[in-house]
Amino acid sequence: MSTTYGTFPGSRPRRLRTTPAMRRMVAEYRLHPSDLILPAFVREGVSEPVPISAMPGVVQHTRDTLRKAAVEALEAGVAGIMLFGVPEEAKKDALGTPGTDPDGILQVAIRDVKAEVGDELVIMSDLCLDESTDHGHCGVLDAEGRVDNDATLERYAEMAQVQADAGVHVVGPSGMMDGQVGVVRDALDQTGHEDVSILAYTAKYASAFYGPFREAVGSSLQGDRKTYQQDPANVRESMRELALDLAEGADMVMVKPALPYLDILAKVAESVDVPVAAYQISGEYAMVEAAAANGWIDRDRAIMETLTGIKRAGANMILTYWATEVARQL
Repeated sequence: MSTTYGTFPGSRPRRLRTTPAMRRMVAEYRLHPSDLILPAFVREGVSEPVPISAMPGVVQHTRDTLRKAAVEALEAGVAGIMLFGVPEEAKKDALGTPGTDPDGILQVAIRDVKAEVGDELVIMSDLCLDESTDHGHCGVLDAEGRVDNDATLERYAEMAQVQADAGVHVVGPSGMMDGQVGVVRDALDQTGHEDVSILAYTAKYASAFYGPFREAVGSSLQGDRKTYQQDPANVRESMRELALDLAEGADMVMVKPALPYLDILAKVAESVDVPVAAYQISGEYAMVEAAAANGWIDRDRAIMETLTGIKRAGANMILTYWATEVARQL
């Protein structure tokens, strides 16, 4: 029998894909439960969890169910929990007073979770006014209805102090005000909270994918946030924001949203020596859940694929509403 050589591929990468065991062995990136952070909403004045219609499986927690969710995340191996407080509508005002009230729902929730899990789970808090203002913007408005950057910074300094007093480990200034990281760092240091870390929302884009989140936090937003969140067309702007946040004392930096901005995430990750987070936001979650509910995609595979893509792009930490579920699977 004659054999002709040289007519077939000399290299066969498929040899390393032959079995699940082989693919696991040569995988370049692996998700781990400690990569994940669970965003969680707690709503003031409710006796039962309130489902979020656009985010199947996600709820506005009561104080009791939030404590339970924190324990479940810890037991699954999740690294941290990012808390968002939803105050009663009647308590919202132009200044976002619930955000600086020591007995505001977010501060109460921080104390609840801290009492439940202590230092075993990293407790993070959203440092922003949008959940607490009657106009829904992330800052204080001036006489012409525009967000006043510097007046807002004064409010952020107060928020940092009350959140730190409540026992938070990490604050996440997310309003995209110029100078916010530096002001928050000063406020923490001057009030004896030098050990509280800052996760800077460094590249936060004015995205259409925030829609379901507005329901989740009961947003009263009028208009849009394009004057302070970043333009989706811009890259250099993100790198400028990154340099400023690092100079002002950010301990960690974040890109938000995740999937539409993987290029930004990769560029940030290549440029820094601090941990990098990415937030897989409500719209990303909702798209997968909706497509899966219609039978158009394999839900579990799609979840893992999106998270792996975010990890591959350079994220050390991923905020995702699937955190506890995925951690259990891993």
